[in-house]
Amino acid sequence: MLLTASLPCLIVILNWLWPLTLPLALKIPLAALMLAASQYLFWCKLSSGSVFVPEFPRPLIILFNWAFGAILFLALFQIALDVGELAETVIRGRFVFIPDSYRITAALAAGVVAAIAVAGAIRVPPVRDVTVTIPGLPPAFEGYRLLQLSDLHISRLFSTRWTQAVVTRANAAGANLIVVTGDFIDGSVAMRRADIAPLKNLHAPDGVFAIPGNHEYFFDYNDWINHLSGLGMTMLLNAHTVLTRNGASLVLAGVTDLSAPAHGQTGPDLDAALAGRPAHAPVVLMDHQPRMAQNAAGQGVALQLSGHTHGGMLPGLARMVARGNNGFVSGRYDVGGMTLYVSNGTGLWPGFALRIACPPEITRFALRAGPVKDHDTAAEN
Repeated sequence: MLLTASLPCLIVILNWLWPLTLPLALKIPLAALMLAASQYLFWCKLSSGSVFVPEFPRPLIILFNWAFGAILFLALFQIALDVGELAETVIRGRFVFIPDSYRITAALAAGVVAAIAVAGAIRVPPVRDVTVTIPGLPPAFEGYRLLQLSDLHISRLFSTRWTQAVVTRANAAGANLIVVTGDFIDGSVAMRRADIAPLKNLHAPDGVFAIPGNHEYFFDYNDWINHLSGLGMTMLLNAHTVLTRNGASLVLAGVTDLSAPAHGQTGPDLDAALAGRPAHAPVVLMDHQPRMAQNAAGQGVALQLSGHTHGGMLPGLARMVARGNNGFVSGRYDVGGMTLYVSNGTGLWPGFALRIACPPEITRFALRAGPVKDHDTAAEN
């Protein structure tokens, strides 16, 4: 991971900085600063013992993310300049060289794009409205409002004030039910106790339900499950609850994360989660990772809510993230007649806090009765 983070920096130092007509006495400290910024995850590990937890002041975390983003974008811009230089050399039949003015312009552009990407990542997200048709939805649940939070990654970056702002916005959305589909935190209970405390104020008439994400398993899983339960959340760990209205039923189920067995915990068990559910009642499933959606569709789930991917974060990177998640990365998909919704995330991992064309979200679903779908998997992004 650290080596991968260094590659854009090496491209920038060798292809952008070194050819500039600057004195060596300036190039060397600039190169050192870039190398230091590229090792952000190493500094994170020194600060907390884990690459996932930067225990720095929030402004420094923002600065690190901006610097890493600027290096990444400058590396891409420099590669584009190099390709253009090579093409022009071939066309003209003689060597041409990139002027310093082009390099400086590329650097300024990279800095601006990085600032936009960080600002887009750390803001309190708006409420995004999504209407979902559910075959067999009882009339009593027509128009039922369900609010999803996902991938909060509460940390020094997404700290108490941000968490409270998210809670305030979520409560104001007027949902009947709130669900949190994992990755609450980065850090131990002792580290995050104050930052996560506002979640105790989340409320909805039918309650607040949640599942763990993979990051909960990195930091004292059992302590976190107990702590989250103490904040008023009902954790559905391979279990379900039945919501009732005027004698009609809607099932809300949840499974543990795919990473659980690697940490000595019980892995996701959809059969157990659905065991004993009322016959013919539509099922809404919380599953942090979307990759097993086909299995859920085969079990008769009507709507699966997932996160984990952060929506891919950046153009191009989204394709790589999708490949690791069975093709699912952002938004609504039809999977064998089941609706899968993959949230971009309310927050994201503070080790890579960059977003372009992939805004964070608090997602409010309106459930509607609809016909059974008869087509196979298709993306609607």
